[in-house]
Amino acid sequence: MLSNEKELWSKGIKLIAGIDEVGRGALFGDVVAACVILPPNLEIEGINDSKKLTPKKREELFEVINKEALSIGIGRVEAQIIDEINIKQATLQAMKQAVTTMKVRPEMLLIDAEKINMDIPQISLIKGDSISQSIAAASIIAKVTRDRLCEEWDVLYPEYGLKKHKGYATKLHQEMIKKHGPTPLHRKSFLGNILQQSLFDSI
Repeated sequence: MLSNEKELWSKGIKLIAGIDEVGRGALFGDVVAACVILPPNLEIEGINDSKKLTPKKREELFEVINKEALSIGIGRVEAQIIDEINIKQATLQAMKQAVTTMKVRPEMLLIDAEKINMDIPQISLIKGDSISQSIAAASIIAKVTRDRLCEEWDVLYPEYGLKKHKGYATKLHQEMIKKHGPTPLHRKSFLGNILQQSLFDSI
């Protein structure tokens, strides 16, 4: 998990920021990106792609990362903007926002399978959250941040089960959209087939 970081550290590059996003495939709510700079030579035990960790383990690591990180930035792009500019552009915008909210300017960006339009050197790593501690840390920060938002959204729209499925296209979520219609926080551009099926079922 540190091979990319170690190579950069050996070249004198110390402020390495990992970047990842969460919520790209959800039907509801913001896409959330995080940018994390960890101290050189720090190895955090148990860190991995957030999707491979239990919620309890993610919460534990979230606290460790927040305590140890030199800087953390969060970027969020809401559903309405996602519908306007598409999820790919919204993801890149959230990633860029995460970098610009950092208190420390990174010397190098390690990004999970993307490149962003910034004047900071960057490396795009396929499956980066599984091979880079910095990116895995960002994925955990982004995931826990978004999950907590889903709990807040669940209070606003309790009938949709957001706390349970986090806005993704589960059977329950699709059924609730068909029954109640989309909320202002649903990504309308993602709902075509579901709404079409709902219309068909009502005929």
